[in-house]
Amino acid sequence: MKKITVLIAIISILSVFLVTDSSARSGMKWKGSGDWGMGSQYSNMYDPKTVETIKGDVVRVDKVTPMKGMSYGVHLTVKTEGETVSVHLGPGWYIENQDIKIEPKDSVEIKGSRISFEDKPTPIAAEVKKGVETLKLRDENRIPAWSSWRRP
Repeated sequence: MKKITVLIAIISILSVFLVTDSSARSGMKWKGSGDWGMGSQYSNMYDPKTVETIKGDVVRVDKVTPMKGMSYGVHLTVKTEGETVSVHLGPGWYIENQDIKIEPKDSVEIKGSRISFEDKPTPIAAEVKKGVETLKLRDENRIPAWSSWRRP
């Protein structure tokens, strides 16, 4: 009877190790980014070939969900000399925990990739300058600041 109990215990322990190992090897995706991470459909829209800089005044700061299944993000409406443009910054949980706060009436300079989003030209910001402060959101390789520790 004692041998059976020991055998069951050994099989149980081995099963736990095998399940853990197979889960790790299956490429489980970290979901903490709310699907804003590198390699996501949204992140892949950023195109370094379309990077430009715009200057203007912030009209609105909103929370938006760019694509189904994503957590909400922060979005600016910026009035430039020639147009009013929507600018996507990044996930709310990241933007809201930065020292720099962007509010309506702030003058900003935004460097980002202008893409077509919902049939409208929309920059995805790489950096936002407000006065002497700079909020870095993506590097020159388009890797988001909130996931740079997980370089692919």
